[in-house]
Amino acid sequence: MQLYFNKYGEGKPMLIFHGLFGTGDNWTTHAKKWAEHGFCVYTIDQRNHGRSPHSEEMNYALMRDDAIDLIASENLRDVILMGHSMGGKTVMNVAQEIEFLIEKLIVVDMGVKRYPRHHDTVFQALRSVPIDQIQSRAEAEEIFAQTTVDKATQLFLLKNLYWKEPGKLDWRFNLNALENHIDEILAEVPLSKAVPLPALFIKGELSNYILNEDQPQIEQYFPKAKITEVRNSGHWPHAESPDFFFQEVLDFSLNG
Repeated sequence: MQLYFNKYGEGKPMLIFHGLFGTGDNWTTHAKKWAEHGFCVYTIDQRNHGRSPHSEEMNYALMRDDAIDLIASENLRDVILMGHSMGGKTVMNVAQEIEFLIEKLIVVDMGVKRYPRHHDTVFQALRSVPIDQIQSRAEAEEIFAQTTVDKATQLFLLKNLYWKEPGKLDWRFNLNALENHIDEILAEVPLSKAVPLPALFIKGELSNYILNEDQPQIEQYFPKAKITEVRNSGHWPHAESPDFFFQEVLDFSLNG
């Protein structure tokens, strides 16, 4: 699958893969700043998200191959590979497959383990919006406000609402595919081999995605893994503590 992406700057390639319900556009501000430091930054829409093609299929083998196809088509090597949440599992799968093309790995608030289902309330909220009937974003906001989804998540999801044609709103993500394959999205990263790349795992202090007891398993996959905690941050440390996050990534990318 040919993924949609935007590219900023020139220099060493840095590829960024977003999380569930996200888009590459979520990373534009950081990407432009890293581009000022000698990086060519790709902000990528994964399959069934953003402006990339929709498919009834959704699993990490496919997302891995989508990413590898992009790297091949752009003729990239010595890549700095970064992914948040779902994107973190994508890049871990990629690193195991084409380690020889990757220089460093950055995983944002995601471990290698399987996670329990915890998105059902989000899917219920999305299904509560009659997407074929609403005539404005304000209507969707009003419906979301009556759900149990927190305000920050509501605003994040609403970034995906767009005018598909005059008078018709739609979601940029493929809601059916994401809901049908959520168990595959939560799946454990298969351990095909240990990957001794320099790897930075960035966890939010207030998030439960990476726990202290997860470190041995992470190091089993990535023996050179370093785990950095972002204080007072949840699952979106890049948005909740942007300055600290930006500098951590920059320092690791430049110096290791």
